[in-house]
Amino acid sequence: MADRPDRPSTRRRSSDVPRLDQPQEFRRRFVPTPSFSQETFGALSEGFARWMGTAQFLFGMTVFVTIWLAWNTFADPSVQFDPRETNFTLLTLILSLQASYAAPLILLAQNRQADRDRVALEQDRARDERNLADTEFLTREVAALRIALRDMATRDFLRSELRQLRDEMEERGMTSARPASDDDGRR
Repeated sequence: MADRPDRPSTRRRSSDVPRLDQPQEFRRRFVPTPSFSQETFGALSEGFARWMGTAQFLFGMTVFVTIWLAWNTFADPSVQFDPRETNFTLLTLILSLQASYAAPLILLAQNRQADRDRVALEQDRARDERNLADTEFLTREVAALRIALRDMATRDFLRSELRQLRDEMEERGMTSARPASDDDGRR
């Protein structure tokens, strides 16, 4: 069946199909959704995960569950809201809900900590590589200085050479007389 100009086509054009390799364009939504930055949400989840690991949380949760169980076990059946006969269904649902929210938030906090650890490790590795390069450079420089000092004439070597030259010149008769303070080589 051919498309009629007076009726819109029911087939989607290839340009209407969303592509997976391109980000979606902003669409206006009928219900406004709260927007959190990734950093804010991550910081909140880390705070929540830290709080859940404290003794205060564990003590508070223990007190809450103990009071819940005691009320629904020993109170008059007319005031029990989650009776023992139903195996504390409401308490189970509440704890399951709490766990279902806690687990992903704790995982998110762990992922963020792993990212921070990875960055710190990369920085440590880079700093260690720089320190190693500096140490190797200084080692080469010290070795070069030692080699240069080995080839450098020392004061004692120069004195002995000058004495030998003077003695040879005296033997040949080229010098007139020795200075008076020649024994120790100092003037």
